[in-house]
Amino acid sequence: MHRLLNASRAYDWGSAEAIPHFLGAAPNGKPFAEVWMGTHELSPSSIEVEGRSRPLSDESGQLPFMMKILAADRPLSLQVHPNAQLARAGFAAEESAGVPLDAPGRTYKDPRHKPEMAYALTTFDTLVGFRPTAEILRVLDGLEVALTSTLAEELRAKPGFDGIVRIVERLLADPVPVEQVHEVVAGCRRLVTAHVDVKRAYATVLEIAEFFPDDVGLVIALLLNRLTLQPGEAAFLGAGIIHAHLKGMCIEVMTSSDNVLRAGLTSKHVDTDGLITCLERGMSRLARITPEVVGTETEVFAPDVDEFALAVTQVSRADVEGSPLYGSGQRLVLCTGGEVDLVAATGQVLRLGRGQSVHVAPDDGLVRVVGTGEVATAFTPSDGVGGRLIDLV
Repeated sequence: MHRLLNASRAYDWGSAEAIPHFLGAAPNGKPFAEVWMGTHELSPSSIEVEGRSRPLSDESGQLPFMMKILAADRPLSLQVHPNAQLARAGFAAEESAGVPLDAPGRTYKDPRHKPEMAYALTTFDTLVGFRPTAEILRVLDGLEVALTSTLAEELRAKPGFDGIVRIVERLLADPVPVEQVHEVVAGCRRLVTAHVDVKRAYATVLEIAEFFPDDVGLVIALLLNRLTLQPGEAAFLGAGIIHAHLKGMCIEVMTSSDNVLRAGLTSKHVDTDGLITCLERGMSRLARITPEVVGTETEVFAPDVDEFALAVTQVSRADVEGSPLYGSGQRLVLCTGGEVDLVAATGQVLRLGRGQSVHVAPDDGLVRVVGTGEVATAFTPSDGVGGRLIDLV
């Protein structure tokens, strides 16, 4: 077992206090958005070995998954992640064209797909997937402004997924006058003031408009499901599913990828054609994961992907021997609360406080979690235990 030294990211949507507080560090007044744990090329973790720092990949090889701590005080971009085929093709094309990895217009940072799962550490709000056609029409018809009336007519003429995607493409490809965006926001404000809403669609637009008052992404947000996770709940965001995190802190577990195609609510590059190509059918309402309970201490959140799953284990001093650390093979372990010891079959003991993380290798053998606290373990599933996707409402 080796302690991890992890890279951090400071994006403008981050929280100045949430992650520093979680890590037991002093805030510096700047947005602190993400902590990356894994071997991804852009921000790989290191390990402590005999007082020296070495790349985690020297010990683990290239991991198929990564884990992040994410904290948002404002909305992230509307985005989609590519499937495996599109990721390979997109990465190869940009590499062949000589586009630098850090170029503002670069989309594919690696050749891997990027399904991901969010496990809430605080109340966590996100938009995920398109609403059903009938619900979108209720949302649009209620506003009674020119733009939404036109969109509703278009959707009635071509209902279902293809019609919804055509609306998104039109909104992104044909510049919408900012005055029309303002009319939509004003319509949302009028209805919310009158205590009228359709599954939080209008209230969500008002929340986002505080940060992006002129962005056409506000109109696209009307089309998306609003999901609130409470601490300890998780949602799966498959490749090809449009989404936008709004606010809160979570653990993200995903394939080791940083491929993002954006649709709005951002100052970064928006690739309209690429995003439309990446959008996939299905899962408009399936997002929340019901975990499988293993023993009395562990919940396993395992969406239908080969590369990753997450186990959350709680222990107390009432159990002197503690609990086995779930999973096998290469694992990344993050203490999310309290203080625990990881005790390996080799006799090695590592003590973890909240925010501290460890890499566990296959040759560490059986590892037990002892103490009073909670750990989250990212691993590659192999035993068939998993979670069940359910409707998000």
